[in-house]
Amino acid sequence: MRYKIVPEPRSREALLAARDALPLVPGSVEDCCTRIRDRTDVPSRDRARELLTFLQALGLAKEASHGFHRVRGDVTDEQLREAFLANVYGAREIVDALADSDGPLDAADALAAIRDGVPRWERSQYADWEAEWRERAANLLAWAETFGLAASVDGGYVATDP
Repeated sequence: MRYKIVPEPRSREALLAARDALPLVPGSVEDCCTRIRDRTDVPSRDRARELLTFLQALGLAKEASHGFHRVRGDVTDEQLREAFLANVYGAREIVDALADSDGPLDAADALAAIRDGVPRWERSQYADWEAEWRERAANLLAWAETFGLAASVDGGYVATDP
């Protein structure tokens, strides 16, 4: 399963702080979101919920029958990169587009790389689905930079070798 939620970009350290805010014993979504909001700089419960979903996609949080809990142990940059590419919708396609590009890509270019794969129901869910997905594409580019897969250059992003 690939997750479509792509929260606003943060540092690797901020991701790990959000993971560490989660309980070791599974807690409800509400409890986990409150903990993320209260123990990090995430401003709202809605943003914390997005981040919780993203943590799950990256393998930093797990869902159990009684709620969510943090995954213990160290995580390598390589593990984060692999999870990002495998589990976050559009990440692999955008990183591939970066690798195939002769110059920097911006959010509009990144959207072009995933446009055909945007599900029909997503297109009908938003009054301006392209604006929504352009923002997601911009977030994916910034997360690619966080994970060492891209670098910011001249108002866009280029591929890097992790």
